[in-house]
Amino acid sequence: MAKCLYCQQDNPATADECENCGMPLPRLAEQAAERKQRRFLWFCIGLTVFCAVIIVWFPRTIS
Repeated sequence: MAKCLYCQQDNPATADECENCGMPLPRLAEQAAERKQRRFLWFCIGLTVFCAVIIVWFPRTIS
């Protein structure tokens, strides 16, 4: 049995959403959190690569 984090309703183990309130059950929420974390990691990697390319690409000015 999976318990809803929002309304505390017991749901069958095969349910994806709470039968009472319709909120996603914990295992789907965990998967969503992992996807968000992975997306944030790739954003940081992309931003780092972009900054490195810009540093190399633009010439430095000598005064």
